[in-house]
Order: sequence, then C-alpha cells, then structure tokens
Amino acid sequence: MNKDIKKKWNTEYAKKIAKIEGIKMNKNHWKIINFTRNFYIQFKIIPSIRILLTAINQNWKHKIDSLTLINLFSTNPILKISKISGIPYPKKCI
Repeated sequence: MNKDIKKKWNTEYAKKIAKIEGIKMNKNHWKIINFTRNFYIQFKIIPSIRILLTAINQNWKHKIDSLTLINLFSTNPILKISKISGIPYPKKCI
C-alpha cells in the first residue's frame, strides 16, 4: 500500500472534491467516506459496491443498500466515493 494515502488526504481535500462533484456532505456521507478509506487502508483493495455494502452492513447497526448510496452520491456512487475518500478508482464502476 502506498503510505502517501494517509498523508495526502484530509477533510478539506474531501470537501473540495465533493463540491466539484455537486455533493453537499453530511454525517452520512462522512461515515461512508471514512469507512471506505479505512477499508482500503486495512484490506488494500478498492471495494466494489457489493463489497462495500456487505462490509458496512456487517459493521453498522443501521443497514444500507445501493439505493442509499445512489441517493447520497448520485450516479456512479463508488467512483464518487473513491474520489472523495482519496483512494484509487475501481477499474470497473457500474
């Protein structure tokens, strides 16, 4: 894993990218962004939507689905989540 992932990313960076993507961040957005970053740092893989949802639903009391991600991040949520969280983009985004 590239150790720079922890150094270069910060919340100001995330806010700028979110604004460019037309996303007004709230606590639900931040929970998903932080979860995704931690997932990537821990497992060294870029999660697909299916993997991300499975991991979230195994760890959170409140369950979410793909429609929730679409409502929060608009079209192509995993790409936007990757951009905002400062992790590499998945090779295949649906």
